[in-house]
Amino acid sequence: MLNSARLLVLLEISRTGTIVAAAQALHLSPSAISHQLARLEQELGVALVERQPQSLRLTAAGVRLAEHAQAVADLMAVAQDDLRAHSGGEAGVLRLGFFASSGLELLPRALSGFAASRPQVELELILGQPHELVPDLEAGRLDAAVVFEHPLDPWCRQATVDVEMFFDEPQLVVLPLRHRLGRHATVRLAALEGESWIGTHGGHTGEPVLERACAAEGFRPRVRCRSDHYQVTINLARAGMGIALVPALGLGDATGVHVCRLDHPRLHRRIGVATRSTNRNPLLRIFLAELRSAAEEIRSLLEVQWS
Repeated sequence: MLNSARLLVLLEISRTGTIVAAAQALHLSPSAISHQLARLEQELGVALVERQPQSLRLTAAGVRLAEHAQAVADLMAVAQDDLRAHSGGEAGVLRLGFFASSGLELLPRALSGFAASRPQVELELILGQPHELVPDLEAGRLDAAVVFEHPLDPWCRQATVDVEMFFDEPQLVVLPLRHRLGRHATVRLAALEGESWIGTHGGHTGEPVLERACAAEGFRPRVRCRSDHYQVTINLARAGMGIALVPALGLGDATGVHVCRLDHPRLHRRIGVATRSTNRNPLLRIFLAELRSAAEEIRSLLEVQWS
């Protein structure tokens, strides 16, 4: 196999015409240049230069090999520039998982500046629930996953995954306009016994958080319909089909309904990000800084709106 360093020696000789000039250009001694050239000719079994009293002239084989050496040098320069952009966080691939309601406000805030300042970065966004995303994160198919966790339904964390929590997101009760509790700013779960609910399908355990919370209060909720799309549950509540438990990030369009804070110590979601400590993607560190900033903005907004 040809030695790339020796090819670059031949290329520099073709440019400068002398051993001394090539040595100066490559920051080597003339003897080292002569040695590399001799080794290259020996390996190929063909004369590459015609030695003149004051200079060197490439043979036909030398000219041809110098052309190949130029192509190799160009390719190495492209590779070096490409890797420099990757190491500097200006290019590369970043694969992110996220849950649906984080895609309404939190993730767009984090990605807007990140993507605008790094047009060469390829972003892959994968939608899913935390219990679906974390295995992909562990397997290296994701660089990070924006996740949530319910105190009433914690998921099993693996040693290979680091989780950084940003803020607690309140759970809200969405009521039809004419509901008897519509004028209340805060309601207790026990006051909603006997109501018709628009519920969810539940997380990885299969038992929805609503059912767990109601069981602790001594009753079982009457669920009329189930949907994991919060705008669907809000629309059904707007139509008078029942009441719904909706996290603040999933509230979206709440016109035509009442929204109350739920007075319950364990009915909220913790919002954060899951990563692998072994991940050395330079883009990850930059994205996490943007995500933390966006999370702080969202935390402040939620605190003002629902404190």
